[in-house]
Parts: sequence; structure tokens; C-alpha cells
Amino acid sequence: MPGITIGNILQEKSEDLKLTVLSGAEGLGRYVKVSEINRLGLAFTGYMECFPQERVQIVGLAENSYLESLSSNPQQTILEKIFSYPEIPCVIIARDLEPLPAMIAASEKFNIPLIRTSLMTSQIVGEMIFYLEDKLAPVTNIHGVLVRVYGLGVLILGEAGIGKSECALELVKRGHMLVADDAVKIYQRSGGIIVGRGEEIIRHHMEVRGLGIIDVSSLFGVGYTLEESRVELVIRLEHWSMNQEYERVGIDESYATILKIRVPEITLPVGPGRNLAALVEIASLNQRLKNKGHHSAQELNEKLIKMMEKK
Repeated sequence: MPGITIGNILQEKSEDLKLTVLSGAEGLGRYVKVSEINRLGLAFTGYMECFPQERVQIVGLAENSYLESLSSNPQQTILEKIFSYPEIPCVIIARDLEPLPAMIAASEKFNIPLIRTSLMTSQIVGEMIFYLEDKLAPVTNIHGVLVRVYGLGVLILGEAGIGKSECALELVKRGHMLVADDAVKIYQRSGGIIVGRGEEIIRHHMEVRGLGIIDVSSLFGVGYTLEESRVELVIRLEHWSMNQEYERVGIDESYATILKIRVPEITLPVGPGRNLAALVEIASLNQRLKNKGHHSAQELNEKLIKMMEKK
């Protein structure tokens, strides 16, 4: 997808962000392709080197005051120069400021939407960045279950029928929170963070073999579900095999790569008598300790090495 159109943004956020189209409505099909925002103050002075035309452009009180201080001819010249850039998606005027006639004329001439909001400049900048980062983030779909265990986002993976949903259901019964079952949509956020959520139509529903579809929110209450969660640990379930060697000490670290982001990964063999929900709880608590710099296996290994050195 090349981005999101200005028309789509208005449909989704016009009420929340108090957005009103003033002119240039023929350009509502223009695409926003980046989440960064640009304030037009420097451009209004005539400095156009490295002008980020692909960004949503913002006019605040300072920019508008400077523009008003210019006479009509310089106003028209600089505004037409700015609005002539072909990749500008739109211009947003903050604080319910009244646009200059020259700005409206340039907007209509080049079919660039001129939009007004009652929000403060810093508010509209922050809200737009947050919204665009979410809409334009790299995304992938993963077959698995995402749960929040002791405050840690845990993505449970494994082949069909291995018991992912049953494990998640037991975790919910123990007081943890379900984010998504079966289809998990993973988004990449700035700072190397990946976030998962469920498809809206099946969100907080689970398919349990023998029972069918259940609504976790209705059965257990909204306190047992989350709209989204960071993915901080991957637990991969696989059938126990006598020929497979499994980690017994925990010194070696394994990672899964999701959207080019490395996430700690643990492989849990599934066999008769194993309490998967309890193991997932312990794995989550242990990962939280690791995140705080406390690695039990490595610390024990260091103690043993020191003991052997003394002997």
C-alpha cells in the first residue's frame, strides 16, 4: 500500500482531531507516505533547501504571524512556491486560525487540501505523528496466540492442534489477559518495538477444539482482554521428540525475528503431564528478570566457574 489518503484520514479522525477542510478538496486523494510532520516556519522565510515536501505540513501561531507580517506580493510568491511542490499531502492550520486569502488561493490552484483544526499546534503534531505511525507501520500476520502474562507480551506459536488456544485459555483462567487468538497482526513501531493485536471482527474470540468459538470478554469480563500488547517473548510449542535435544540449562539465548526485530524465543516441548500454562508463567517471570539484568543461569554458571577456579 502506498500510504493513506487525506480522505481516509478525515473519515477516521476528523471528529477526534477537529479537522475541517477549507479548500483544495479535489486533492483529498493525495497520499501520506511518512509519519513525520513538518512546520512551515522555515519555508515561509524562503529557505527551501531540503524541504520535506512528502510530510504533512503544519501552520501554527508563529508561522501564521510571520506570514501576516509580509505584504501581499511576498505572501503570494512564497505560498505558491510551497504549494507547487507536487508531493505535499496537505496543510493543516492549528488553533482555529483564519487562513490568509493567498493561502486559500494557492491551495485551490494546486489542489492541495487546506485543513483547519481547533487543537493547539503541539497537540495536532503529536496526535498526527501517533496516528500516522500506527497506520503506516510495517505489518505482518502471524498464526498464533498473543497473551499478556505478568505484564509481559507473550506470543505463543506452534503447529495447528498443538494446544496454543488451550494454553491461552488456562492462562486467562489464572488471571492473565488475552490479546489475540489464531490471527495476530504484528506492527512495528519506532524504537524497535513490535506490537500485536487481533483482527477486529474476531478480537477476543477463541476457537477451542471440542467447544467451538468462545467470547473471552463475555465469559471472563473485559478485565481479561487487551486491545494490543508489545511482543516481548516468543514461546514456540512443539511435539516432544526423543531425538531432539532441548535446552536444559538456559545459558544459550535464542531469538525469533519478526519484522527484522529480534525477540527472545523459548521452545517448549509438549508432552503428557506438562503444565504448559505454568511453564509459560515461569518463562514470562524469568524473562522479566532478564530484562532487568538478572540472568539466573549465567549467574549460577559464573559461581560454579569461580568455585572450580578456587579448587
